[in-house]
Amino acid sequence: MLDSVLRAPMQFFETTPIGRILNRFSNDIYKIDENLFKVFAMFFNNCVKVSFTMLVIIYSTWQFVFLIVPLAFLYKYYQKYYLSTSRELRRLDSVSKSPIFAHFQETLSGVATIRAYNQLNRFSFLNKHKMDVNMSAYHPSVSANRWLAVRLEFLGSMIILGASGLLILTLKSGHVTPGLVGLSVSYALQITQSLNWIVRMTVDIESNIVSVERVVEYSKLTPEAPSIIEDKRPSTKWPFNGVINFKNYSTRYRPELDLVLKNINLSIAQKEKIGIVGRTGAGKSSLTLAIFRIIEAANGNITIDEVDTSSIGLYDLRSKLSIIPQDSQIFEGTVRSNLDPTKQYSDEQLLHALELSHLKNHILKMYEEFADKTELSNNPLNVKLSEGGSNLSVGQRQLMCLARALIKENSKILILDEATANVDIETDAIVQNTIRGAFKERTILTIAHRLNTIIDSDKIIVLEKGEVAEFDTPANLLKKKDSLFYSLCKEGGLVHDEE
Repeated sequence: MLDSVLRAPMQFFETTPIGRILNRFSNDIYKIDENLFKVFAMFFNNCVKVSFTMLVIIYSTWQFVFLIVPLAFLYKYYQKYYLSTSRELRRLDSVSKSPIFAHFQETLSGVATIRAYNQLNRFSFLNKHKMDVNMSAYHPSVSANRWLAVRLEFLGSMIILGASGLLILTLKSGHVTPGLVGLSVSYALQITQSLNWIVRMTVDIESNIVSVERVVEYSKLTPEAPSIIEDKRPSTKWPFNGVINFKNYSTRYRPELDLVLKNINLSIAQKEKIGIVGRTGAGKSSLTLAIFRIIEAANGNITIDEVDTSSIGLYDLRSKLSIIPQDSQIFEGTVRSNLDPTKQYSDEQLLHALELSHLKNHILKMYEEFADKTELSNNPLNVKLSEGGSNLSVGQRQLMCLARALIKENSKILILDEATANVDIETDAIVQNTIRGAFKERTILTIAHRLNTIIDSDKIIVLEKGEVAEFDTPANLLKKKDSLFYSLCKEGGLVHDEE
């Protein structure tokens, strides 16, 4: 299941609440590992007990068979009625439990913001409300248990009454000994509890088997394309130049949704610096997702140095591209494990990348502040980063992503997805200079957050409703006062109409 979820496409995570996934890995796995075998053991144990009790009573008084038949029908009716009710209540309980997990996860992730806006009472109330909703399914299941217990107690009492009464009537016949009477009645006294447990274990088996179904469902998710396709692996030095071509390319996020990119035809030359602009929802980020095959093509294809990206494995494609994303991702661990998880580069290369990204001084400062330097092996790269990079500012996390891209020197293509949106203008200028110097040999696609960062690009792509509205040099686009790029620059205050 873990392997299947990790290989699932992004649309699965976009449409599935995190609480539901956590529920499968925690609650459902617990039921399978801890509960299921105990429930089966108790079920078979109690079935054997009841069977032997019935055999002993029938052996002592064969007339008891005539009482068993109506009692068995009544027992079956109670069991069926309780099972259908309990099954639905368990399902409601399971469904109402997922929002509790999801809300708790969100609360922990945003606890700093919650405190900053003094919303503790609100989130506490929401948590209690979700718990109450869950309890509204759990409480009736307890009541249903009591309902069943009363009726099974009645059936057990009827069995004891029948066994005892028939023994009294048959004592005169002489073949029933006092010892057999004692054995029969003592067995009959235990049957109430066993009957109760059989029904409950039947329900538990059914509800826990649902957990198996849920786990099997997640272990058979439709995966992404293969990581490696052996017979179609590109050269280890690919991409050689970084030439990108879009040929009638269209894509959508999910099969039932509209196209987000429509008939894109572009040719990006080697070492070209391309700026991508457009209004919100124009398809700027979708273009980068398409290059990485986070979303697959609906029509057409993308080629990089004459290799169709849809024909090769995802590992071979994604490992050869660099990206500085809009939402920087930092993992709990050391600086080294965040920059170079596969341990391909030397300490000098990593420190040089940190220096170029203007993070080296801050990492050295963190190293100096750490009390026990022997624990870090006297290496600043072993400085610990908290989960989500909480001991770095948002801008520093962005710079860490820049350092990651700087390390991959063999990558010929770099994508900047509004990479400097979270840093101040001064740092943005420093980063832009670093990008122009360190990445001058690479093809760069920059999604613009600030238009002044892409105004000196070789060419500008202007997207409008998922289509390429304009593709030309900034100078040519600014000459046309009716162009979309000119209107965007005018709104941003970069150009002014002459009076």
